[in-house]
Amino acid sequence: MMNEKELPVYAALDKMGIEYTRIEHPAAATMEACAAIGEGTGASHCKNLFLTNRQGTAFFLVMLGSSKKFRTASVSKQLGVARLSFTTAEQLENILGLTQGSVTVTGLLNDTAHCVRVAIDRDLLSEERILIHPNINTASLVIKTSDILRFLDLLGYEFTPIAVEDAENAL
Repeated sequence: MMNEKELPVYAALDKMGIEYTRIEHPAAATMEACAAIGEGTGASHCKNLFLTNRQGTAFFLVMLGSSKKFRTASVSKQLGVARLSFTTAEQLENILGLTQGSVTVTGLLNDTAHCVRVAIDRDLLSEERILIHPNINTASLVIKTSDILRFLDLLGYEFTPIAVEDAENAL
């Protein structure tokens, strides 16, 4: 059953001519819960982080592969920000219209102030397809990575490619 938060996502993707496959599933707020979702689709899981600077005046959507470990210092340096931390639930709701556990690139449809900067791990960019939430965490979309980049472009967002280590290789 579709949720009202995801309907604008499908309308936008359809208008943009972006193909996707929807998978409905139980709530998946963690990468562990996402592990079985999308098996056999050939799509890689995408971890999305919504971050802010120390002052809470700059906001960043960071997209990583599921095996990646977020290292504040490394990502902050690559984005030219003194220190990044997770946003509050209120900031997430006010800016992206999302709740914790459902952070996704499609939340940018709700960024009316166009204040969010996007960063994508280089390894994720090399994946053919990725899994993303459609503004809720009880469904996932299999979508071409190139179409995610087209989605960003059509919304007027540029992205910064970043390099993030796999969790197993991180110190």
